Amino acid sequence: MQGDSAGSTTADHLPRSSVQYGDGDDAAVPSASWPRRSVGTFLGCVTALLGFLYFLVVGTALGAFLLWPLTRASALGILMTGVRRLTTLERIRRSVFFGDRFPEHYKASDQKLLRHLAVRSYTGLLCGVVLGLLGFGIVLAGLLMRGLAQGTVLWDELLMQVLLGSVLLFLDVQGLHSLATLDARMARECFGPSERELLERRIHELAASRAAVVQAVDAERRRIERDLHDGIQQRLVALGMLLGRARRGRSPEQADALLRQAHEESQDLLAELREVTWRVYPSALDGLGLEEALGGVSERCSMPVRTEFDVGGSLPQPVETAAYFVVSECVTNAAKHSSATAVSVRVVLCGGVLTVQVQDNGKGGANPAGSGLSGLRSRTAALDGVLRVDSPEGGPTTITAELPCT
Repeated sequence: MQGDSAGSTTADHLPRSSVQYGDGDDAAVPSASWPRRSVGTFLGCVTALLGFLYFLVVGTALGAFLLWPLTRASALGILMTGVRRLTTLERIRRSVFFGDRFPEHYKASDQKLLRHLAVRSYTGLLCGVVLGLLGFGIVLAGLLMRGLAQGTVLWDELLMQVLLGSVLLFLDVQGLHSLATLDARMARECFGPSERELLERRIHELAASRAAVVQAVDAERRRIERDLHDGIQQRLVALGMLLGRARRGRSPEQADALLRQAHEESQDLLAELREVTWRVYPSALDGLGLEEALGGVSERCSMPVRTEFDVGGSLPQPVETAAYFVVSECVTNAAKHSSATAVSVRVVLCGGVLTVQVQDNGKGGANPAGSGLSGLRSRTAALDGVLRVDSPEGGPTTITAELPCT
């Protein structure tokens, strides 16, 4: 599957908006239990106090050096050494007690780390105050119940205390929930791509995908023009010459032989025209579906093609079209360039993702950066899909496309 496989249109593809996003291969992480999260929250108050004390002591000591331009760089380097250690501690706390997963390759800037630790110190201390108020309320509730048991608290006073305590408890719990949400959001912003960075990356991916699609469409148009000019047009010229010679033939036997050649040439011309039209767009996709269209690919191939089709429901038309062209181009390349004797095709729908795998027993060595495979990659990427090529020297060659159906 190494040759030029024209006709393909699409680019590879990223990102999770939850805390457990990362490098794209992370599995779902089970949520931490509430006791562990509670311990993590208490430890967050301690780490926030450490951050506050660090800024208070070290920041005060280095304040004059940070203001002087000649010593600012050195002083900032000293300050950032402690900031990095404290933010690393915060990252470990979020991972151990809250089950968060962050991309290992992502490196936050010094400005982002400094801002995170400053905001985290403030919110952590505020969370400590809220927890202190909650503990104080629990103590008051215990004293109130003790007074009720001893008969020193009247019922009207008890009702007033319960109403006031319920309101304060609600506000306290809401405050804890808001601070916990803010803590998780700050961790996402600091230890992984922020929402702004993810959006910018997505914009770049869409722009690159659009450019790749336009380029692939132009390449396909050029190939169709070349096929029509060098193939069909030449056959039409030859057919016209045969018919002209048959008309000018001096004997019936010569004219009959020329007409037989013209008839054979017309049959070959129809076969090639049918092949070109199928490369433009297979009409069987609309009328018969993807499975029948892939059956047509197997029938037209010059070597055995074993197809496994396991798709339970209907597929979106763009996905069907992309899957067809992946199979068609890979099978064509295997027949033309890989010296293969057999090809296997596997099409499976699982979890909302259509997986298309084409494998041949050829000599391998397919170039993923070649124009043909680049076109297939562009076609799959336009649907937020991924194309993987595994083609070691000596074979076999395995090309896998994963196409989201949602």
